[in-house]
Amino acid sequence: MANIGANLKETKDFLDTIGCGMCVAKWDQVTIYLHNGQTHSCHHPRTHTIPLSELKDNPSALHNTKYKKIQRRTMLNGGRPEECDYCWNVEDNSTAYSDRIYKSSGTLTNAKKTIMKNIDGVNYLIDWKENINPTYVEVVFSSVCNMKCSYCAPHISTSWMEEIEKYGPYPTTYKFNNLEELKKKKAIPIPHREPNPYVEAFWKWWPDLSKDLRHFRITGGEPLLSKDTFKVLDSIIEGKVFTKKLSLSVNSNLMVPDDIFDKFIEKVNIIIEEDKVYHFDLFTSLDTWGSQSEYIRHGLEFSKFWKNCNKFLEECPKALLSFMVTYNALSVPNFDKFILGIYDLKRKNMNKYRIHPTHACVIDISYLRHPAHQSVKILPKEFREIVAKQAELMRSLRYGVKDKREYFTEMECSKLERIVDWMGSSYDKKSLNRDRRDFHRFFEEHDKRRGTNFIKIFPELKDFYENCSKIKVK
Repeated sequence: MANIGANLKETKDFLDTIGCGMCVAKWDQVTIYLHNGQTHSCHHPRTHTIPLSELKDNPSALHNTKYKKIQRRTMLNGGRPEECDYCWNVEDNSTAYSDRIYKSSGTLTNAKKTIMKNIDGVNYLIDWKENINPTYVEVVFSSVCNMKCSYCAPHISTSWMEEIEKYGPYPTTYKFNNLEELKKKKAIPIPHREPNPYVEAFWKWWPDLSKDLRHFRITGGEPLLSKDTFKVLDSIIEGKVFTKKLSLSVNSNLMVPDDIFDKFIEKVNIIIEEDKVYHFDLFTSLDTWGSQSEYIRHGLEFSKFWKNCNKFLEECPKALLSFMVTYNALSVPNFDKFILGIYDLKRKNMNKYRIHPTHACVIDISYLRHPAHQSVKILPKEFREIVAKQAELMRSLRYGVKDKREYFTEMECSKLERIVDWMGSSYDKKSLNRDRRDFHRFFEEHDKRRGTNFIKIFPELKDFYENCSKIKVK
């Protein structure tokens, strides 16, 4: 953790010598949505389609699409790809480091090797046309999911798909979760029981890909409901392909049946205890605390979720638990309780066996941009002060009062602080009114479909919610 924070400036300086828009993620990292043939190298830009024609002779086109190569060319020529505006918003509106720096800093040494070649003692930038084996890979085998978070979508969750097929899209300005839009983007998932050419291409690429792989992460959907996840775990236990240099990660909403979760923990412990991989990390998601988190992440049972967090950390003492936080408008009222909960979890589960003894769990906070009607930017100005106080709380807990150990890293603190900066950036009145009106439309329909009660769960947002309903949009 400390090394990442220490080399941020070095990373930025290196990237900026190539261009102000340079980001190693375009080469070194990839998320591949095998269930619908989409890909991107970072979670901020939208996904793009992997043409099957490109896969025919080049299975690495799951990452090295012609589209992505064009973005690489833009970066190498000193430009800023438009699709990467998440980072440009951070850099242009605050003094915080953007994610292009964080994503590049963790693998800076490998990154230099990835995008530069040394010929006769001279370093040259790699040709943008070349196929690259990334060292960081995320894979989605299936969209099967037992939850439907408010900002999620049908192509990521089968539960969302079932709701939209039954009731249709939400009555927002842009018809949130409209299947017609997904069809236009070619993002409709291949049914998980049908043959999948993208999965086939992945396994063809795998023998070559695995030679350079340092980080492999299975995401979803809900990965623990996919047989491919356990197939991967079994292959590691059997000693196939993977090396001890690999950091392995699996996502889970922790809401699977107990027997499946117990089976998962058993296999993880075998992998860890027999040193099959360098490190294991379980990723999960939570956006605030208690019943408000259950409302955002429909299908979540907070008590069971928190119990499973503790169970995993207690029974897998060498593993790490990472919380992916999508900070949105509904996160604000109770996020201070979430911070305190994470602090207690860190203190309770620190030990000498983990790579970072005081970091049994970490939080990675990103602000929600899409859908805009659930973004923190739609909230009244006074809510920015609430978020600022939450950032101050986290900063105050960074080091233990008595033991002086580091509990929250600089990265954890700064990612919440930059949300305060972002909330203060400009927002044109027409878009703001539209998104606030859609906020009410969405959650009013949400309550009808799911039997929930927004005002009961979020009394702190009652006045805002009712005011949104009165907004007239032409």
